[in-house]
Amino acid sequence: MSLERLLQSGLLALMLVSTHSVAGHDHDEHESGHDHMHMHDDAPIDPEADIGRVDFGASCSEAASPAFDRALAMMHHMMYEQARGLFKEITVADPDCAMAHWGVATTLFQPLWGTRPPIEDLERGRTLSRKAAERTESERESALIHATAEFFRDPEDTDYATRQRRWHDGMKKAHQAHPDDLDIAALFGLALLAEAQGADDPHPLHDRAESLLRAVHAEEPTHPGAIHYLIHGDDIDGRADRNLDMVEAYGRIAPQVPHALHMPSHIYVRLGDWPEVIEWNRASARAALDFPAGEYISHHYPHAQDYLIYAHLQRGEDEQARQILEETLVKGDMQRTHISAFHAATMPARMAVERRDWQQAADLQARQPPELPWESPVGLWSESQTWVGRGLGAVHIEELDQAQTALERIRQLREQAEQQGEHLFARYIGIDEYLVAGWLAHARGDHQRAIEALQRSVEIENAVEKHPITPGALLPPNEALGDVYMALDRPEDALDAYQSSDEIWPGRYNTLYGAMLAAEAAGDDEAAYRWAERLLTIAPDADRANIERVRLVVTGY
Repeated sequence: MSLERLLQSGLLALMLVSTHSVAGHDHDEHESGHDHMHMHDDAPIDPEADIGRVDFGASCSEAASPAFDRALAMMHHMMYEQARGLFKEITVADPDCAMAHWGVATTLFQPLWGTRPPIEDLERGRTLSRKAAERTESERESALIHATAEFFRDPEDTDYATRQRRWHDGMKKAHQAHPDDLDIAALFGLALLAEAQGADDPHPLHDRAESLLRAVHAEEPTHPGAIHYLIHGDDIDGRADRNLDMVEAYGRIAPQVPHALHMPSHIYVRLGDWPEVIEWNRASARAALDFPAGEYISHHYPHAQDYLIYAHLQRGEDEQARQILEETLVKGDMQRTHISAFHAATMPARMAVERRDWQQAADLQARQPPELPWESPVGLWSESQTWVGRGLGAVHIEELDQAQTALERIRQLREQAEQQGEHLFARYIGIDEYLVAGWLAHARGDHQRAIEALQRSVEIENAVEKHPITPGALLPPNEALGDVYMALDRPEDALDAYQSSDEIWPGRYNTLYGAMLAAEAAGDDEAAYRWAERLLTIAPDADRANIERVRLVVTGY
């Protein structure tokens, strides 16, 4: 079933949850302002039809047990705020439900998103884990509670990577003790993927996660964690086409969950299938507006909008991308999370760099809007995106002092990430640091240094996987290397670089256009035709001036 038919079906009319705001009910827990989500007050719920099937069998009251399954399903969907609200309601209705306290604690960290819980949430998670441990006699529940408690142990003294590894180890033990438990297996799959983010070779961990999640899916085809986490597991180089049978199934089992409607696009970005990316994220953005984060627009909205902008830009549909950006900026205050900060920084930078509007890129303003969390580890990377755009823009308009300032700020942000022990985010920033340094060296006439810097950027990109928060780089290093080779009149080298970029990020407009120009300059008219024909297929309605050059190569007149 295509997404269009899905949206036209009666399934979309069904609503997710029937609950009310939990504000004012949590008497014995620390309240943080980002905990409350507005939910549909009078909407009916059909968990099996709407959000997939979870049947955990928590040792709670008869009424609380199905409510717990609903909350756990939402957590598997990574709708963490909504899940937290549902878990908290259960702690009010059934204070002795140990797993409800576990659920609130477990939503306080989001393994794949780069969230770094503040000290108050670490302390809160530790308290909740103790409450949960005191309220269960189930060995199975105790295993999960222990794994979460391990994350929150020593709230003032432990770095995030150590916490994450302790949670992974706890989930591994829980799975070894209960290998047939679907939810434990799914969460262990998630823990494996989180562990893989910093691994030198993530593929063995992804293979293990795939095996686990495939087994869960075979047992329960509508289990949300199995499909969701497997899509994340395939969102790395060389794996995107491994489980396509499960990708669209996710939207069918959760047709109103914003993140479920978004997730298939992670695979379609990897495949360069821009119509699918656009279709799924349109649906996700619409759904996200139905689930505000208290008084704020949910960060699932800009997340979907950034993917939408990226896809339209690859199709050369710049006017549509511009409209989406303007719509996002005026929609209202965004949820104050690092996800909102990343997209707030990246969307305008992406618009400028992809369209090669270098003056607009040079004029980008950092840390806007200022109330978003720019000091977090992801915030450092987010801010760097603005400075990458500014640096590239300044180089191309020959404002080299301004470009140097941008490069120095990128370097400072990378060093801050390293000092915080956030080596993964330091590497992400480092990719762009070498990219801007390469362009600046080229502008200063040091062409060998420029090539070396860009090759180093390529090496770092090849050693890490794309973070799930982003659809792709502002400027992939191989694409940038191809551009510099073209500027140096080395079209054969440029074509090699563009081909390498296309292997990682297929179907990018500027990569295909660059490859066409490089093939032409190298005297390979047949290759130029193939690249041009492919670009016209991907971007049939492009509104860029250079599309006429592409049509000329294809038609010959």
